[in-house]
Amino acid sequence: MKAFKHTTVLAFLLLLTSCDQFLDVQPKASISDQQTIVDKASSETALNGAYDSFRSYYSVNLQSIGYLSGDNIQWTGSQSQVQEFINHRVNAENPTVSSVWTGIYSMLNRANHVLDKVPAVQDPSLSEAQRNKIIGEAYFLRAFAYFDLARIWGGAPIITKPTLTPQDNRGIARSSQEEVYAQALADLNAAEPLLAETTDRFRATRKTVWALKSRFYLYQKDYVKAAEYADKIIADAGNYQLVKPYNAFFANDARGTTESVFEIFYNINETNSHRGQWQPQEKGGTRQWAPNDAFVALANDPKVGGNRSALVAKDNQGRWYGNLYYRSPATDPTFVIRIAELYLIRAEARAQTGNLTGALADLNAVRERAGIAKLTATNKAALLLAIENERRIEFALEPDRWFDLVRTGRATQVLNITDESKLLLPVPAEQLLIDKALKQNPGY
Repeated sequence: MKAFKHTTVLAFLLLLTSCDQFLDVQPKASISDQQTIVDKASSETALNGAYDSFRSYYSVNLQSIGYLSGDNIQWTGSQSQVQEFINHRVNAENPTVSSVWTGIYSMLNRANHVLDKVPAVQDPSLSEAQRNKIIGEAYFLRAFAYFDLARIWGGAPIITKPTLTPQDNRGIARSSQEEVYAQALADLNAAEPLLAETTDRFRATRKTVWALKSRFYLYQKDYVKAAEYADKIIADAGNYQLVKPYNAFFANDARGTTESVFEIFYNINETNSHRGQWQPQEKGGTRQWAPNDAFVALANDPKVGGNRSALVAKDNQGRWYGNLYYRSPATDPTFVIRIAELYLIRAEARAQTGNLTGALADLNAVRERAGIAKLTATNKAALLLAIENERRIEFALEPDRWFDLVRTGRATQVLNITDESKLLLPVPAEQLLIDKALKQNPGY
């Protein structure tokens, strides 16, 4: 981690000159790192930098871990490090793993700067409500980062103070997975009362906190609370609803539809590199990530995929490609949380707690939107499997499949993984070399 800490001061300064294009906030590049957050404008700029860093780690590298490690996507390129995820033989030297780790800690540092400095800002133009909003959003972003650390690596160092010098936060050992998840929940609890109960599909609000809490509690197998927080979003039908047909939330340059709870915004100056990886050469892409034969068959089966067949298309050579990211220039949003996920979280939670009728209703809401027949299963095991299969299709080009199979204990069976240590990724090798307090995950 020493290398990361050497770069964080420079990175934090650079955010002041890079994040303005993302959220249209003018930077204050002349402010030193020790004095970066001194008034309302610099507080807002620093928060925008944290969002920018969140986008950097989440949009491509973390997402690729989620779908490449599952069973829907194939790699058509030549880089062996990408194939490692599909083969479930990821090396500690893997650059994608390293990029996500350092990206998360870079974002954590930016959030920590906000949380450390904004409470003490003395600026008459910064109202208490505005201060609370900035702090609440920083807590939300930090919670998301710790949630991702826990589900990817298990244990990780918990750092809650900003890194200002290479000596800061050095030698911190990894906390356990349970402790990292607990930190994520603590940050969500801190964010919740500070944020307004408004609807914003691109920034954190109290509703966004509720949505992530629902996902969090599903991972913790606290099904009562998972359903409780999903209820809060689903009940807000005026702002969140399943759009029809399935592709209405992304086709025809759509963004910020009622389908979306939280998505990442891009524009012509800040483009989404996902697009180039998915689209074929005839459309200016490389098609290095492509749907595999098994998923193509599922998506194109009218009884399984329904109108979700819009996720795949054929190029001029007859090859299938993923079509969630297609815009030119590549201004496609990255979808982080959709209302469909809240329906399927509640379906799973209801099934686990014996409310099979309610679970079936939620599952069928998603199926009906996809244009496929309702299910009538009443057996708990069959219903849970149906929900798992529905999530596989619904979020095929989003990063859910791998994490779903790991959290339910189904990865070894479905993906034929014989070594359970591979359900967590390795701590990047360079981090172990530069910080002796870190220990590698078993099996690597």
